[in-house]
Amino acid sequence: MKIMNCPLNGPRNISEFTYGGELKAMPDSATCSDIEWADYVFNSDNAAGVVTEWWMHTPSSYWFLAERHTVTDQIIRTFDPKEVFNQRVDFHANSTALKGVTA
Repeated sequence: MKIMNCPLNGPRNISEFTYGGELKAMPDSATCSDIEWADYVFNSDNAAGVVTEWWMHTPSSYWFLAERHTVTDQIIRTFDPKEVFNQRVDFHANSTALKGVTA
């Protein structure tokens, strides 16, 4: 049984987690092209080595980051996103981020 350490809930069976993709810089939604946005959403680097990834503990809906070696599948460490992000992005404050979206 493979165990992953959730920063909020402690060690848990890997089946309790959902992979969320690689951590990567988000392009500016107000200025990027459709091709740049699609690349951000759908493509990954798929690099061999240690990669920082988004993971979610599904029962608690807690999102966190993990450093994982993609060749050996070894989880190096897991940590709260606050270590990387110091503020939330408010997409609703920027009306251009909602261009083409209807409620």
